[in-house]
Amino acid sequence: RVDEMIALGEELGAERIEIAHVQYYGWALLNRNALLPSREQLERTNVIVAAARTRLSGRIAIDYVVPDYYAARPKACMGGWANRFINISPSGKALPCHAAETLPGFTFPSVREHSLASIWAESDAFRRFRGTDWMPELCRSCDQREIDWGGCRCQALAIAGDAAATDPACARSPDHHRMADAIAEAENAPLDLIPRRLRYN
Repeated sequence: RVDEMIALGEELGAERIEIAHVQYYGWALLNRNALLPSREQLERTNVIVAAARTRLSGRIAIDYVVPDYYAARPKACMGGWANRFINISPSGKALPCHAAETLPGFTFPSVREHSLASIWAESDAFRRFRGTDWMPELCRSCDQREIDWGGCRCQALAIAGDAAATDPACARSPDHHRMADAIAEAENAPLDLIPRRLRYN
């Protein structure tokens, strides 16, 4: 269906299309077996996207983000924790990434009470995983440390059980095998979705 989505983007006159896979935490982690593509599906999508990029070059930019489960190196999530981005939630909380509130042990400051400058420079929530000093030795000694910035903290928590661990997407991580285990489990699992319960206040 990726080719159909690209065709819809063309029809609507899009200038940029992002083809990105879900990040597996929260509801998506509960439904990983139903959502994780097979290697065959991923390879087919790679071909479709490559052809579309060639055909649409100069007209539509296509951003393509593949699932980390098939990677040997982690992505620089959000360009590195609190390196480039700041997200403001509807309630006014300042977040280093859109899913940071899933991490336990953090208090995220509000823009209603603090300036963006002080949040960026002084907040523990923004400083905790910024740069390389926080990294485990495995990451600190890696020549990719200022390229991938240790990968995704939410994924490290979801897969390794520790937000400060090496991202399991990295082939050097002691938890990397869990990615392959998840792929194997998904291949043999029924496509049952666990519904998301919406809460209204």
